Amino acid sequence: MLDDFTFIAKIAMKSSVAVCFAALGEIYAERSGVLNLGVEGMMLMGALAGVAAGSATGNPVLATLGGMAVGGLLALLHAFFAITLRVNQTLSGLALTILGAGLSSFLGRAYIGKAALRMKAYVVPYLSDLPVIGDIFFKQTPLVYLAYILVPLGAWLLFRTRLGLKIRAVGEDAASADAVGVNVAAIRYGCTVFGGCMAGLGGAYLSLAYTPGWKENMTMGQGWIAIAMVIFATWYPLRAFLGALLFGGLTALQFFFQATGVELIPINVLRMFPYLATILVLIVVMRLDRTQGRGAAPAALGVPFSREG
Repeated sequence: MLDDFTFIAKIAMKSSVAVCFAALGEIYAERSGVLNLGVEGMMLMGALAGVAAGSATGNPVLATLGGMAVGGLLALLHAFFAITLRVNQTLSGLALTILGAGLSSFLGRAYIGKAALRMKAYVVPYLSDLPVIGDIFFKQTPLVYLAYILVPLGAWLLFRTRLGLKIRAVGEDAASADAVGVNVAAIRYGCTVFGGCMAGLGGAYLSLAYTPGWKENMTMGQGWIAIAMVIFATWYPLRAFLGALLFGGLTALQFFFQATGVELIPINVLRMFPYLATILVLIVVMRLDRTQGRGAAPAALGVPFSREG
């Protein structure tokens, strides 16, 4: 029984990291007032860039940075349209997802079926020897450990620093923030690009550590799950991490049933289960938050800002 729990928990942790990265980045973008529905496309391009950079350099650090850079560049494109040109953010984000999906499918043909760089797990001395939790948390790839750092760091930066106060102020009332000297455009550009880098990092994690290699649409909707996790988390990083773990746990159950040969549930339903369960939990949480007066989105989310009005 303990071995089964350890197996499920370890897979859950691995399965949650990509969603966690993307959700953390999207929280920052939306807290600044920019809605980016292009997360799925940025993750796909980040995954492809990670494979391409890994094949070219053989260096996992450069491969990861390549995925982040491509995600950031796509987010910069979205920021230009959404912040500078003030176009509809929903349409711009959807266009970015379509662009990322189509471009990754076209450019990724050369990498289908080819051996890719594999990021190795790193065993943390002493901590990995702890009963149960050592095997679950401290025998992972370096990007999992990076998630352990970025989530609390992101929460601290957003709610305990002057920069975080500026980000939240811009997302709530951009005109008032501008009136007291905050550079609204700079904050929104920075948060949007950061969100893209994190989405690219999530994609690179998938292609370098989770399932090394490239295949079309390998994110399988995890970008949309990340956006759902932002709402589930009511725009709080630590709660987003818990939501990502929920998604990872449901995915791990799917693998567990397949590995043990349990056939009580059809395989296609098992594959759908993490996504369906996430949607159901999201609906329940949003209803509870609304009845208790919590969970409101940033007031200026999706609203373009201009000094001319």
